[in-house]
Amino acid sequence: MSTVLMTGFEPFAGDQSNPSGDAVVRLAAAWTGPARLVTAILPVDFTRASALLIELVAANRPDVVIATGLAGGRDAITPERIAVNLRDARIPDNAGHQPVDAPSIPGAPLAYTSSLPVKAIAHDIAANGIPASVSLSAGSFVCNDVFFTLAHLSANTPGLRAGFIHVPWDAESAPPGAASLPRADITRALEIAVRTTLTHTSDLDIPGGHLA
Repeated sequence: MSTVLMTGFEPFAGDQSNPSGDAVVRLAAAWTGPARLVTAILPVDFTRASALLIELVAANRPDVVIATGLAGGRDAITPERIAVNLRDARIPDNAGHQPVDAPSIPGAPLAYTSSLPVKAIAHDIAANGIPASVSLSAGSFVCNDVFFTLAHLSANTPGLRAGFIHVPWDAESAPPGAASLPRADITRALEIAVRTTLTHTSDLDIPGGHLA
């Protein structure tokens, strides 16, 4: 039986909820297999998030890790394609850390690509009527930091596939005027992402780039 580890984040920047963490909790409650699904909520903390993630991977020995986070300005589910070795925080994390131009992992490569089938994930989510597209940047905050940690683990752990998916606000808790998707759609999208990853050992050969 395959094991999938999926994580979301706690609320940050004064928000009362985080749709990534909320969706992961809902998916865990509804999951029917056949893979074993392990879930966790990560702190929005540069130091603790990646350390906890490494502990979770060591303890559960997953075949797939999918981390998720909130991208508050987006209106679609966006699997991330590239993780960069950079911490450059526009705002402090929940522990007050605000690194500037620091590496996520000193001495590691400048960037990695996701080992998830990101185009297939976006394609299958969109085919179910939920807006989705591949993103080329996870930013430089804790989301990207976790993504880079995962990508580094994947590059150095045979058989481990790992990556990151950003979700928008859910409509039920979004700030006024913010782009959002229904809570049920975000949860369904994450389920599709897991199932697509388990059934695709390689990505689709379709366009997924951006003009700018």
